Amino acid sequence: MYSLAGKRVFVAGHKGMVGSAIVRRLAEEDCEILTLDRSEVDLRDQVGMRNWMLDRRPHAVFMAAAKVGGILANDRYPADFLLDNLLIETAVTTSAHASDVEKMLFLGSSCIYPKLAPQPIPESALLTGPLEPTNEWYAIAKIAGIKLAQAFRRQYGCDYISAMPTNLYGPGDNFDLHSSHVMPALIRKVHEAREQQAEVVVWGTGTPRREFLFVDDCADACVHLMQRYSDDEHINVGSGEDITILELTRIVMRVLGYDGPIRHDTDKPDGTPRKLMDGSKLAALGWHPKVSLEQGIAHSYEAFLAGQYRETILD
Repeated sequence: MYSLAGKRVFVAGHKGMVGSAIVRRLAEEDCEILTLDRSEVDLRDQVGMRNWMLDRRPHAVFMAAAKVGGILANDRYPADFLLDNLLIETAVTTSAHASDVEKMLFLGSSCIYPKLAPQPIPESALLTGPLEPTNEWYAIAKIAGIKLAQAFRRQYGCDYISAMPTNLYGPGDNFDLHSSHVMPALIRKVHEAREQQAEVVVWGTGTPRREFLFVDDCADACVHLMQRYSDDEHINVGSGEDITILELTRIVMRVLGYDGPIRHDTDKPDGTPRKLMDGSKLAALGWHPKVSLEQGIAHSYEAFLAGQYRETILD
């Protein structure tokens, strides 16, 4: 057990969806939460980040900061997604080492796995095949983050671990239709279609299968791992269930109370055919999700209506 009691805990990316959920979860722990606003120090600033960490001396770090976006954003801004994420990872990781951080958790993404990985995807599938081309730039950056944590663990004995969450959604999500992921995009599309009594446009064929996890469940899993996990291999964080995009669309429509027509825009890409992660390692550590898909969608829609969302691709 690694206790967070009495510790200074830095949440990098605290304004993002995942980071803000981790801050909410840490409020239940007896710890001091440290956050850093971009106006003070940009997380990509190698020198500024190092100086800030040396001054604040956090005991633990949750590395939840990232430049994130959906298929369209990844395809349109490949250099930004690769460079910004590499800079953030190197600045935070090297600064954590310089300031003698006791433990760090790096948050990756399920897109690190090959496009045609075995299903459910075990952690061992990493680097066993080609990536999905539509988001390989982001995936490569996240793989580099995992390897950076492993390298510091191997060379310096740092207690750095990595967690790979599945598709996340919830309060603080990005609902911009040009850069968001599928869940917030569908919630917004259905909301606007209901307001206008119009059709709901679904990208692609609707046949790809995806796994979804409510962001507060992810935050709870991250705290669980920080306290109970210490090993070289990254660990999957998911719900253990997947559905097709068409099935998801119908669930969102049911939760939002709209039964209008659905149209498929087959000019848009499907992406990876299926992406379900093997969560047996995390389950063996005693963690299981608590929020059902319909409950999570309802919470996300409430947050959207309350204005608790972003329209940006930078956390």
